[in-house]
Amino acid sequence: MSKIRVLLVDDEGDYVTALADRMDLRDLQSQTATSGEEALLTLKTSPPNVIVLDLWMPGLGGLAVLEEVKKLHPSMEVIILTGHGSDQEEMEARRLGAFAYFRKPVDINELVQAVRRAGEATHGARV
Repeated sequence: MSKIRVLLVDDEGDYVTALADRMDLRDLQSQTATSGEEALLTLKTSPPNVIVLDLWMPGLGGLAVLEEVKKLHPSMEVIILTGHGSDQEEMEARRLGAFAYFRKPVDINELVQAVRRAGEATHGARV
């Protein structure tokens, strides 16, 4: 069985590391990035099945990253996870192709279920 590879992108280093640990415990293979720019570089060198992406980050923000991901990899699924999102930003994220949209704090089991659904939808990964 191949594990779903998930890229977790959030400028809060401690948060993204803790989230990665929780994903790993649930049999998901995670990697992290702490900026939009780092996420796009990771996409080129080690593309994931699914991206979990924060909206508000210094430099390249989440909506810009989402738009670029969809240009480069139209079938790659992106899940937004934000602490500061608005209804308008949720609508824009969905228009740009976000698979799901969560606000922090998120129930880890709901997020994991969304990651698994996104991974299966995108790549037929077996979990």
